[in-house]
Amino acid sequence: MMSSEALIAELSSDLAPVQRRSMLREGGLVLALGVVELVLFLAMGVMRPDMHHVGGSPFLMWRVGSLGLLAIAACTLAIRSYSPTAQPRRGLMLASVLAALAIVGGAFVVPDGVGERALLDRIDPASGILCATSIFVLSLPIVALLGVLMRRAAPTQPKLSALASGIAAGACGAFVFAFCCPFNDPLYVVVWYSVGSGAVAAVARWRLPRRFRL
Repeated sequence: MMSSEALIAELSSDLAPVQRRSMLREGGLVLALGVVELVLFLAMGVMRPDMHHVGGSPFLMWRVGSLGLLAIAACTLAIRSYSPTAQPRRGLMLASVLAALAIVGGAFVVPDGVGERALLDRIDPASGILCATSIFVLSLPIVALLGVLMRRAAPTQPKLSALASGIAAGACGAFVFAFCCPFNDPLYVVVWYSVGSGAVAAVARWRLPRRFRL
């Protein structure tokens, strides 16, 4: 009768070695994809034409800075959530706090005269839908990459990890789109960027866990 040690050795003899996870390498892949997407997007000539005039404005610095910070933090939290010992709920709470602080910060950079306009004019639904759709499309490559990284890892809470991945991808897509969006109203940004990013998060939460047997 074969011993347990011999049986284990025989069963594992043909297994290929598994590459150890590196969050630094995975983060680098996400960063590289984001940079490539930004470069290609700007190469299409869609950057707002007055960027050299408004580049240092408080509003644009708030929009790009807050989205960039949120994208970095959310991607880091998402990748960390793929670890079996991670607690994704804490990461999601932290991402929510950062998003809330960014929204509050927008109240202090409203351009002169914007706050006096009618609410419907400020959010401009026709343009807002196009904005949200663009963010959704720009987020899809990041969702796909994070889904691959999640699949290669061993998350113990795949639903929460999928949600974290969607939030991270949405933040990345919003960051890329921020360079071409012509609207300066923080209310417009908060409403439609949240719609686009939220749609990405919902799709990721629904789709990515399907690859795991719970």
